[in-house]
Amino acid sequence: MKQKNPPYFDYMPEYRDFHEMISRSADKYTDSIVYSYRNRPSDKEAIHVTYKELEADIRAIGTKAIDLSLPSKHVALIGKLSYQWVRVYYSMLAVGAVLVPLDPDWSAEELADTVLTAECDTVFFAESVRSKTEVIGKIAHVGAFYSLDGDGENTLSSLRKAGAELVARGDTRYDSVSIDPYALAELVFTSGTTGKGKGVMLNQKAVLSNIHGAFSILTIGKKTLGVLPPHHTYGSTISLLASFINGSEMYISSGMKYLLNELAEQKPEYLILVPLYLETFYRRIWATAKKTGKEKVLKGMIKVSNTLSHVGLNVRHSLFSKTVLSAFGGELRMVVCGGAPLSQEIINSFEDLGIRVLNGYGITECSPLIAANRLEYSKDYSVGVPIPDEDIMIDNPNEDGEGEICVRGPHVMMGYYKNEEATRAAIDENGFFHTGDIGKYENDVIYVTGRVKNLIILSNGKNVYPEEIESELMTVPGVSEIVIYEGESSKKNKSNVIVAEIYPDKAYLEQNGITDVYTYFTHYVTEYNRHAVPYKKVEKVKIRNEEFPKNTLRKIMRFKIDKSID
Repeated sequence: MKQKNPPYFDYMPEYRDFHEMISRSADKYTDSIVYSYRNRPSDKEAIHVTYKELEADIRAIGTKAIDLSLPSKHVALIGKLSYQWVRVYYSMLAVGAVLVPLDPDWSAEELADTVLTAECDTVFFAESVRSKTEVIGKIAHVGAFYSLDGDGENTLSSLRKAGAELVARGDTRYDSVSIDPYALAELVFTSGTTGKGKGVMLNQKAVLSNIHGAFSILTIGKKTLGVLPPHHTYGSTISLLASFINGSEMYISSGMKYLLNELAEQKPEYLILVPLYLETFYRRIWATAKKTGKEKVLKGMIKVSNTLSHVGLNVRHSLFSKTVLSAFGGELRMVVCGGAPLSQEIINSFEDLGIRVLNGYGITECSPLIAANRLEYSKDYSVGVPIPDEDIMIDNPNEDGEGEICVRGPHVMMGYYKNEEATRAAIDENGFFHTGDIGKYENDVIYVTGRVKNLIILSNGKNVYPEEIESELMTVPGVSEIVIYEGESSKKNKSNVIVAEIYPDKAYLEQNGITDVYTYFTHYVTEYNRHAVPYKKVEKVKIRNEEFPKNTLRKIMRFKIDKSID
């Protein structure tokens, strides 16, 4: 294992399988709270679950799952993050079933087709998607459906009760479970931000080695909020599992509209987020400062704190505790951010206020974490250092060292389900997975500059990475979302038109009396063009009236954008 600067941490064991991980964590953190949640956002008090109570739930549900012969079968799990979702996730993996977590926002037809493709025998579903189960049942020929949060028969609660009765009568089959850590364990269907997704096959060795790798470069606190969709590996591996293994308490958020109140109430020490959350927080901080007439004061305080930090005095927490940090509960020290590119200016802004933002990088096919910046060692504009036991290769680099980022290690997927052609295209003969991301690997640090599929190739052979321009223009006041792409024209002589399509922050525009939106943003694009290299200049600005289409990890689905310019 090659040591990074600073060296890798070695404080967290790597577990053989989920069964061992759950047992060891429950023994270690017995009476500590593992999850808190509210059944309804309006409930006065939250429900608290200890590690011991969670293990009892897993044992009961797992025992009944064995009784139903679910181990080795494919089990679909459809729902948003909830304690019920979490119980099924751990229980199925603890007994060796193949878990297929699916996006509850997909249409009934999409869910049915995926359940059929994944050959799922059983489906656990949230009541919010009950209306879709009829279509799933007709198309996918599922053997059994169980409601996660319903009452009566064919529900998770009835399975838990039946399993608990088996355990009380002396059923010890759960303790005798034998799991092959290299067998298929999770079948994760990618969201398809560039088109139809594929089924990523992950084994328990891949997922648990990835968590061990994460703890080799990161340390986290003891309280967090769970906000990410759990059917993505970023939400399940890096958010759920990391919290669980660390002995942390996770408060399961009731949703974005309740988040600010939850932050103030729960006082998290760390958060695992995607850029959308930080971009929203960033805009709200400065909009509030401007609205209350404290924008100049806040900028002055930042200047003072930065000056003091340069001479070794860090007073940021005390300086901003009442003005900004109280909105996050007052205890937030660190945010790990991944899932999409994040502007360095936004990272720096939170750093100025006393919150470290560690930009990371991952992909579903790598379970997902590949690299992350560290508290002790971070590099601007980078996604940090690779996790241990991982090889990084830059394929076909150009004169600047940029090429496709390729990864090899125990956390790389087994392949795409029932798609050998796609698997061969993604994993080469040397075992390197080709990520589709463009970047550099210098001095043990990875820099991601764009996506292969997003790349704009100009007629003069020059390459333009849209993400570079997006990162620069994202910080323009009033920009809520922006996508850079090559416009499509029906005119043969019209080519290589770089377009900036903007979805504005309507509240900001209204508060600042901006009515000519096009002229306002065009001014900033013109300013960008003045210092941009000629082939990276934006030639056309488009204004949207609604958000860009997104998947549930809040990544923009570029293939759904109308790129016509005529």
